[in-house]
Amino acid sequence: MLEGVKFIDEMNLQSKKVFIRVDFNVPVKNGVIQDATRIDEAMETISYAKNEGARVILASHMGRPKGRFNPELSLKPVAEYITGRYFHTYFAEDCTGGDVKKQVNDLKDGEVLLLENLRFHPEEKANEPDFAAKLCEFCDVYINDAFGSSHRAHASVDGLPRKCNEKAAGFLMKRELEYFDMLLNKSERPFYAILGGAKVSEKIGVIESLMDKVDKILIGGAMAYTFLNALGAKTGKSLVENELFDTVKKIIKKADDKNMKIVLPVDHICSTEFNGKPEYVAEKDIPDDLMGLDIGNKTVELYKKELSDAKIVMWNGPMGVFESNDFCKGTFDIAEYLATLDAVSVVGGGDSVCAVKKAGVSDSIDHISTGGGASLELLEKGTLAGIEALKT
Repeated sequence: MLEGVKFIDEMNLQSKKVFIRVDFNVPVKNGVIQDATRIDEAMETISYAKNEGARVILASHMGRPKGRFNPELSLKPVAEYITGRYFHTYFAEDCTGGDVKKQVNDLKDGEVLLLENLRFHPEEKANEPDFAAKLCEFCDVYINDAFGSSHRAHASVDGLPRKCNEKAAGFLMKRELEYFDMLLNKSERPFYAILGGAKVSEKIGVIESLMDKVDKILIGGAMAYTFLNALGAKTGKSLVENELFDTVKKIIKKADDKNMKIVLPVDHICSTEFNGKPEYVAEKDIPDDLMGLDIGNKTVELYKKELSDAKIVMWNGPMGVFESNDFCKGTFDIAEYLATLDAVSVVGGGDSVCAVKKAGVSDSIDHISTGGGASLELLEKGTLAGIEALKT
């Protein structure tokens, strides 16, 4: 994975236009950033380039503007945030065109300019060569520090770096790649995975890939009910993907053949409806009038026991509807236990990251990935579009 990739500290940046693809896709409400984690995480790379005397051009997307200008998805609040907390950052009202080119050319060594939302142009998502060429005019050196966007073959992630001779990964990307390289290629044993979330269909590829790398997979969230139902358990009104029963049975058979353990819930926190009153079900079968919305205490204790001897644990996806106070205990209990383990812990996926932060244990997790979709695709395929574009 790392072979053929250079990193920013190997590059000569002095007086060069350094185009850094960052991931500033942060929540903004009424012009105020609600969670600046992704911006703060990128500061090591940006500050390094600035201090090396680069003329720094930052580029990112935000939200899904569908190729049109949307003032609610402008990156201007990000420029204001960086200016207020770190250092002055100029802002460009677009990401291409004559006015932007002038702003770029006017930059002095050590100055920083943030371009407007790349996705205001449909050519970004379409990976149009002409759009990539326009961005390339701002680029003596290309740096990808946007791990969370690197599974998308968009112009700024794929087309642009393929046009650049000098290119490298930033420090945030480096940390992500080193941890996932360790997971995929150099794992200590035993190596366990915890997978949650709503749908098996979104994680089939990941499950099948992990089965060749891990010793055990613990499954929670709504996806567990598809597994349980496929094995003959009653799941009531729980979310179940019936069309995946054959796939699930093949996964279970493959696990048995490989002597790899798949662990499923043995009790549940349920309700008659999604936001209803919680009811405890002390066994694996769920009554017809209830739906499973969290793992129960017996499952929590079972999962703790199954994880107790781990050397590495990778977690992606919550154990239940953790946004609700009535159905968050299972997720938070697992997060808190993970933080106590004498094991390398890696958490990926937006919901999982949110869960460890809400549980107050994020400082005790060895690596929290900034990209949910990217981390899943990297686990499944072993590479990403943005990584491959840095190698060519």
